[in-house]
Amino acid sequence: MTPPVADAKSGQIEAQVDPAQMNQAEPEILSGESLPSPIVSPSTESSHQQSSKATHHKAGILPALQSLLYLIVIAIFIVTFSVQPFRIPSESMESTLLVGDFLLVDKQVASSNAEGSGGLLPSAAIHRGDIVVFHDPVDSSLHLVKRVIGLPGDHLRLHSGQVFINGRALFEPYAVYRPSPPDNFRDNFPRLQSSDPDIDSRWWIRMRSLIDDGELIIPIGNYFVMGDNRNDSEDSRYWGFVPREAIVGKPLLIYFSLQQHDGDDDTATLTQQALADQRRQQPSKIDSLVDFARWGRTFQIVR
Repeated sequence: MTPPVADAKSGQIEAQVDPAQMNQAEPEILSGESLPSPIVSPSTESSHQQSSKATHHKAGILPALQSLLYLIVIAIFIVTFSVQPFRIPSESMESTLLVGDFLLVDKQVASSNAEGSGGLLPSAAIHRGDIVVFHDPVDSSLHLVKRVIGLPGDHLRLHSGQVFINGRALFEPYAVYRPSPPDNFRDNFPRLQSSDPDIDSRWWIRMRSLIDDGELIIPIGNYFVMGDNRNDSEDSRYWGFVPREAIVGKPLLIYFSLQQHDGDDDTATLTQQALADQRRQQPSKIDSLVDFARWGRTFQIVR
């Protein structure tokens, strides 16, 4: 081999190749033959595709599961410490709350935060006129909703349905008095001359020890509650006080209201002509959707 020669222009070194070696290398280039490429079988290719799909599938599921877990944790936190949904099952709070109303209840007045016990959220005071959700004093597994009328230490009585607190008539624009038969125990409370068949026996005995000069004295840590529909409400008149620790929270708003439809019990007695007329008068699907709920009550603040 001839020694390398320096190029004066570029300063690079070019290797001089022996002609005999070039002749030996040329046939490999000129022959047009190339090196054999690796052979990939169909099974190998499909296995690679399946593994890549499985990896992508796993990568897609993991973020979805994490997002779902976050939502569950947030929902548990909200229901436990902040708000909780409830449904109104009876007519005792009409017309403030209707049967079929769904409420979001503020739980900051829950018993764990009562009297400044240092709970997770700041406590909210209970005032006269507040609507509260609480555990039924007779059956703690049930939830009731009523309005706070008497506070701890108050002297309360009813005369002809009118509430008197500490000797003064209470202004109640929310109260509804629908026509009903007279009831001395309901309208002239507390009344010891006769009891009501719906009164709780334990409350009847306790109530007698808390009456002074015809007025009921509300003990500390207890509240006297009544329904706004005064003539159709089983409330503190019938089963007693609501302890502070039994209060769950205050309703914030109505987030949905389901329309109540009375069933037609006279269908069996209708003639064929009357049934045909009834079918023709049935509302369309759009009208049924509109009548499905009380849309005007949606997101209404509860007062």
